[in-house]
Amino acid sequence: MELMSPPPSSDAGPHDSLEVLWERVSQSARGEVVSDELIDALMRAATEYAGAERGLLVLARREEHWIEAEATTGGGTVAVNLRKARVTAADLPESVLLHVVRTKDNVLLHDAAGANPFSADEYIRARHPRSILCLPLLKQTGLIGIIYLESNLTSNALAPSRIAVIRLLATEAAMSLENIHLYSDIRDRDTKTRRIIDSALDAVLSIDERGTVTEWNAQAETMFGWGRDEAVGRTLSELFIPHRYRDAHDKGLKHFLTTGEGPLLNRRIEITALHRDGTEFPVEVSIAPYQIDGNWEFSGFVRDITEKKAAEASTRRHREMEMELAHANRLATMGQLSASIAHEVNQPIGAAVTNAHAAARWLGAMPPNMDEVRQALSRIVTNGNRATDVLSRIRAFIKKAPPRNESLDVNHAVLEVVALTRSEAKKNKVDVQIQLAEGLPVVQGDRVQLQQVLLNLIINAIEAMSASDAGSRRLLISSAKSEPNDVSIEVQDSGPGLPVASVEQIFQAFYTTKPAGLGMGLSICRSIVEAHGGKLRAAAGDPTGAIFTFTLPVHSNDAF
Repeated sequence: MELMSPPPSSDAGPHDSLEVLWERVSQSARGEVVSDELIDALMRAATEYAGAERGLLVLARREEHWIEAEATTGGGTVAVNLRKARVTAADLPESVLLHVVRTKDNVLLHDAAGANPFSADEYIRARHPRSILCLPLLKQTGLIGIIYLESNLTSNALAPSRIAVIRLLATEAAMSLENIHLYSDIRDRDTKTRRIIDSALDAVLSIDERGTVTEWNAQAETMFGWGRDEAVGRTLSELFIPHRYRDAHDKGLKHFLTTGEGPLLNRRIEITALHRDGTEFPVEVSIAPYQIDGNWEFSGFVRDITEKKAAEASTRRHREMEMELAHANRLATMGQLSASIAHEVNQPIGAAVTNAHAAARWLGAMPPNMDEVRQALSRIVTNGNRATDVLSRIRAFIKKAPPRNESLDVNHAVLEVVALTRSEAKKNKVDVQIQLAEGLPVVQGDRVQLQQVLLNLIINAIEAMSASDAGSRRLLISSAKSEPNDVSIEVQDSGPGLPVASVEQIFQAFYTTKPAGLGMGLSICRSIVEAHGGKLRAAAGDPTGAIFTFTLPVHSNDAF
């Protein structure tokens, strides 16, 4: 701010206060004084120079008017009180203040109690001030605030010859005061921004277009081991980019400066970072470019994802173990069904042998009966395909393969499992009934895993009924459309049933009611169903038996 020369000191009056004020204004322009000192000097000089008994400095703050200071004269001295309070009707004539704010012109009342446009103001009627001066403080055309001065001793106490000097000094001082406040606001915002950045959970950093660090928060200090004073001014590449990636990092920065494109910009990406001690760890990085005065700068947010990666690896290992257990469970189940499987395979093979003998006999007849031969050969092909289908289903079921997410016809999958267990049910004198709803929507999932669930439930039901001599043995397998948008498969038996207290306990790992059981079958089944986004529940039948129901969502679910 360019200051005018101080006012001449030829007039009689308190020139010492004017000189102090001018010095404070000059110091504020050089950033060497705080606002309180400037306000004190302004109010002392204005009050003494005008010969007033009371003065107020009112500044505009966010469309409101605040009293910054009040000066009072007594015993030959001026006392300045820094009030910092909203203006009220008890502080000064509101009508005078509003007139000055609206017109941006000064009000000078030599006899405030006499006839004038403001004599009806409640403040003037209650306090009876004799002389009033209210000066607007202007910056260009904008109102910064006002200086209000009053005297109760006599009319014409405020000398007109001094008003111009007061206006000049007050305006210069107010402009300096506003600059001080602006600088203070900037410092406060910088301090708040620094606190926010330092309290962030992520490392926050900035670099310029040369790759030099310009910002480095407290979390970055902790994450990478470099203090802010050490990091600022050094290149990001040497601070936390591993040596083998530094060339690629530098080339990427140059590529962006040339083309405006880059793989890291405006999205999150996982990279390997380097700690000060030389250890490497995974981080997630997001970088946003921006320009200041035509120069590129980059703000980055970096998150240490070591724990996340460890959790993912643990989940992956857990999933692999579940897959191993599921495969072992399938093999164990197939072992239980070995006799039934042999029967399922032997049936079409035996039929094929019988038809081959028949075909040979018809060929040996005189004359050969070719129609019968063709029919026998056709039956051989059918029986061979049937045996192949059985073996293919068994091979697919016991094969160790990663999960597949495919469209699945639930009813078709149910029929395949029922066919696989038909001989086992017949051997144990179990009457299998099927009720499949028509028009079911397809679900997304792994056929083998879901068939394993159904196979386990069917085998468990057959074993439960075989262990009991009570009543008939009936197994009902049904499918249906359930709410909100699921397909359900239910397995209901007429066995001894489930105790209500153990309905949830049976799904816990290693819990079993079988003398030779491992207690993993139902636990694995529930894990498989839940991995497909569904639910597996058990309930006691009425009056006996058990009901197992699992639901699958119709829409695709990629959780497994």
